[in-house]
Amino acid sequence: MKCIKFFCFLLFPVVLLAQRAVITGVILDATNVPLSNTNVRTATKGTISDENGFYFLEVDADQQINISFSHVGYKNVVLNNVLLSTNETFEFNPVLNTAITQIGEITITASGRKTVDAITTIEPEIIRLLPGATAGVENVLKLLPGVSSNNELSTQYNVRGGNFDENLVYVNEIEVYRPFLIRSGQQESLSFINSAMIQNVSFSAGGFQAKYGDKLSSVLDITYKNPVSYGVQVDASLLGANATIETSGRNKKLSTITGVRYRDNSLLINSQETVTNINPVAFDFQTYESYTISKKINFGFLGTFSVNDYQNKPSARTTNFGTLNDPKSLTIFYAGQEHNQYNTASGALKITYHLTENTTLKFIPSLYHTIEEESSSIIAQYQLGDLNSDLGTVSNTKSLGTQLNSARNTLDALIFNLEHKGIYHKNTSKLEWGTKYSHEDIRDQLRESEFLDSLGFLVRPSTSEFTNNEPATPFNTPITALESVNATNYVQTNRLSAYLQYSKQVDWQSNALYLNIGARTQHWSVSGKNIARNAQTVFSPRAQIAFKPNWEKDMFFKIAAGVYHQPPFYREFRDLNGRVNPNVKAQKSIHTVLTNEYSFMLWDSPFKLVSEAYYKDLSNVNTYTVEDVRIRYAANNNAKAYVYGTEFRLNGAFAPGTESWVSLGYMKTEENSDNRGYIARPTDQRIKVGVLFQDYIPSIPHVKMYLNLVYNTGLPGGSPNNADPYLFNSRLRDYKRADLGISYTFVDENKQASKNSWLSGFKELSGGFELFNLFNNQNSITNTWVRDIDTKQQFAVPNYLTSRILNLKVRMRF
Repeated sequence: MKCIKFFCFLLFPVVLLAQRAVITGVILDATNVPLSNTNVRTATKGTISDENGFYFLEVDADQQINISFSHVGYKNVVLNNVLLSTNETFEFNPVLNTAITQIGEITITASGRKTVDAITTIEPEIIRLLPGATAGVENVLKLLPGVSSNNELSTQYNVRGGNFDENLVYVNEIEVYRPFLIRSGQQESLSFINSAMIQNVSFSAGGFQAKYGDKLSSVLDITYKNPVSYGVQVDASLLGANATIETSGRNKKLSTITGVRYRDNSLLINSQETVTNINPVAFDFQTYESYTISKKINFGFLGTFSVNDYQNKPSARTTNFGTLNDPKSLTIFYAGQEHNQYNTASGALKITYHLTENTTLKFIPSLYHTIEEESSSIIAQYQLGDLNSDLGTVSNTKSLGTQLNSARNTLDALIFNLEHKGIYHKNTSKLEWGTKYSHEDIRDQLRESEFLDSLGFLVRPSTSEFTNNEPATPFNTPITALESVNATNYVQTNRLSAYLQYSKQVDWQSNALYLNIGARTQHWSVSGKNIARNAQTVFSPRAQIAFKPNWEKDMFFKIAAGVYHQPPFYREFRDLNGRVNPNVKAQKSIHTVLTNEYSFMLWDSPFKLVSEAYYKDLSNVNTYTVEDVRIRYAANNNAKAYVYGTEFRLNGAFAPGTESWVSLGYMKTEENSDNRGYIARPTDQRIKVGVLFQDYIPSIPHVKMYLNLVYNTGLPGGSPNNADPYLFNSRLRDYKRADLGISYTFVDENKQASKNSWLSGFKELSGGFELFNLFNNQNSITNTWVRDIDTKQQFAVPNYLTSRILNLKVRMRF
């Protein structure tokens, strides 16, 4: 009973502090130059921005207010019906234009900003503070109802039945790519996105506008900071370190933000069952620089360079599995090692030209280059025995066989993009357009093989030419790998895409109505060495309608529908044997998304309930298999599929001055290949529960707690690699995980140190610990399949993920 009372105390606090909230940020003009002496006012209070455009205003909490931003010579920006929770600090960075209103009527609550374009906004500070094995943007996305991942070592995520390759990611309107050859979460280490450099985060799980691109599932749109002053931030933990430097010129025309990251995942990987000598090191450098030539022209540059060096020399593994009545123990002895290296570099120039007061033009050339090498030779010998659970010993041990896995893969990819975007504003109407040319040059060599020996008998492929009657009849054929891939591909792809969309906000009988209509088109062609040229053109119309009725209850409705094509990228051309099929067509999906947002007051704090229902009808589906994070396509377009589901997310101030949420999702997705009938797709994640909870000690508010909980039902994929999914469609176990973080803030903007204190040199100093996998759940990502030579029975041995781990961390800002 005491535990229940304590849990209720955490979730539903009733202790309220001073009924105040803070709105703060930096005010800029249309050329990103800070505006000083800008008036920021409510009905009863006001302030002005300083020489750096910075403002800080205390406002009344838990009640609706209006805030205006005004400056001589600029059009006012007005936030109507602002609703902030007690002790909340909300960051808002308005852009004042000389002729038009940048922000119309909008409602802000503790749970974020209402949007009409199927976009979810996430506060950057939550991303930086939330604990997780792969802390960052993806760590927070996995707590949203439509997003799932059953591997805490990976930054990859599935969205509403899609796979890892179906998600768009942009940083400052520049498309982001990831390495091609990575096959396990252990090898990833770092996400592309540097959380310390983030200013804004927007995410759409479906039904997004035409301007965002040609992928089937989702869009993650990141904006890096544009600093207005000098600053240094350092984050360090047992997993690595991150240093960020922000600069701004005296005339405020030049600003830069640069981040350097180092990460070593040994702490996580060594918590698994395999005893290994491992050295997984990742290094990353990123910089975004902005230079304003005049009020009309601004230059931005995004440069990145990363090295991911993964060295692994396993020695042994012991896994206990089975049932209470028949417990088993598998022991594996290893010899050999693997050494994989992924080096990537990219550069992009963004030119913004304000042609007129109403028209803005953008030009974005970019280049991405990756060199990836995989080299591995691992020999594994298996022993299976009966586990004596009462004594902890193993008896009746049997040697099952030996497996040899070898890989010598290299890939060199060069991707060039040239893009133009334009925006025209007129009162409450907006016209947006864009064109983009992309050239992809891929040079890939695949050499992989797997040999399997079972008690002296070589296991050959299960094809007709290897059918035999061993051991009764000798079978004299050369030694052949159970699975092998040997291919060399030189592929060039050219793409030309364009979009046009129109949006307008109107008042209809005292109700607010927002309309968006747009379309995309793409023509692409593929060719290469010994590859016949092929081309295809696709057209994707999309529309959105949002309705804000003038009701006493704060309700908001949205409907989005459209056609989404995904022209194949290189991996989608490559079949299971490594050969390129140039006849692969673009996958097609017809989306329909219905959304309702209901904002209300509960326990004297603002809350919001977001409910969504969606349906996807997919055709020309390119079927695939997933092993860990490696996707292998059939390159066939021989299937059709569907996805449907419902999602709910309740977020608000469970504890005053904090944001928390609880999300619940149900989804079902099935595919039909060659009219064999519908079966579950590899991403058929039926039930998803995610919880993000923040709390603090009311008497010591600088001691804060961050907790994220995830529960996902098991995915299909518990079968051997070469199994027919129509004959063997088992599921993996459910995924359950909790990560806890406790921190103490010594100094920040709300807690200043005295001038004589050693803390006076810090703008911010905090430290704490993180406890990953709080309840030490045994989650698995794949199964190892072994056969008992006596009973002919196959056993699924789980490959467990990380166990409970303690991590220490500190943050400093100067």
